[in-house]
Amino acid sequence: MKHSTAVAVSGGIDSLTAAYLLKKDGHHVIGVHFLTGFEHQTPDGNEYPHRSNKQIPPLSAPKIRPEEIISYLDYKLGIEVKIIDCSSNFKTTVVDYFIQTYQTGQTPNPCMVCNPSIKFGSILTFARQLGATSLATGHYARIKKDEKGRFHLFKGVDPIKDQSYFLAGLNQQQLAGTIFPLGNKTKSEVKELAGKKGLAAITTEESQDVCFVKNGSYGDFIARQKGFESKPGLIEDVKGNIIGKHAGLHLFTIGQRRGINCPASEPYYVVAIDPDQNRLKVGFKKDLLSSECKVVNINWIDQKPEGPVKVLARVRYRHRETAATLFPTSEKTAIVRFEKPEAAVTPGQSAVFYRGDEVLGGGRISV
Repeated sequence: MKHSTAVAVSGGIDSLTAAYLLKKDGHHVIGVHFLTGFEHQTPDGNEYPHRSNKQIPPLSAPKIRPEEIISYLDYKLGIEVKIIDCSSNFKTTVVDYFIQTYQTGQTPNPCMVCNPSIKFGSILTFARQLGATSLATGHYARIKKDEKGRFHLFKGVDPIKDQSYFLAGLNQQQLAGTIFPLGNKTKSEVKELAGKKGLAAITTEESQDVCFVKNGSYGDFIARQKGFESKPGLIEDVKGNIIGKHAGLHLFTIGQRRGINCPASEPYYVVAIDPDQNRLKVGFKKDLLSSECKVVNINWIDQKPEGPVKVLARVRYRHRETAATLFPTSEKTAIVRFEKPEAAVTPGQSAVFYRGDEVLGGGRISV
């Protein structure tokens, strides 16, 4: 029997399969389900029966209660599940950051804040309090330890599902206490294995979705927050000509096309957001290109380079990496110069640096 290992379980197929694989490998597995305070609650109804019952309970995805996850994991895998309420910390650390970043004219990346502070912060600490030596999750990424005892983060083998980008904020202590059982598998392999073992997702939500925005757009979510007041303003083109009005800067991000509603010879895109003047600046597709950007608050997983270094830089999760040269300017800041101009480089988003499949580090794109 191996050491006790906690698994962060959401009810999705990835975390369920991760828990199954660890138990199959001989781990004593403890499930941990964390509450954000933004979960959908189902009406009172039939709960999953205990695993001693003979029939597998029907699933009520996507709306679930924590009790359903507990019953299902107990029933299917014989895994005890503990609940941790992270709602207060999640609100102040993740959701407030999300709202405030939009209000300052930048575009937040809440997963990059949640992972080091909540999932591999509060939950990892909670797991150790339960007696677990490690925390496992359903992320598609890999961790390797070198001969000097230093931990390295790599992409998952599935290029479509790879989630290493979201994990660039983890430090050495967090990586040392983390396991990614799905890192060497593809999503199709996970689905096939889950099907063979009778593991069905309790929720349909994907882990890279913004989990606290359940209905409507991000702008709708922000507009519903207490004390928020939308501020309509002017739209100008790259030459400074006023060409229209916007309903609020929180509705836009760099590279966005929809919602501008200004006729032109070709589509307009958001190229800059000016919160001081409450103005939205738009241009054509060519105006989205940037040759470099400044990155701040960099977390180095590998050691910080002493001088300029060639990297592959990803400036958004949905973007491909692009060849670039990174010029460190201090311990936690750098200038990134792209070999070819990159589109929609967005302040507030995260730039993550790769060497092949390895994550060197990442930070926040600054204005």
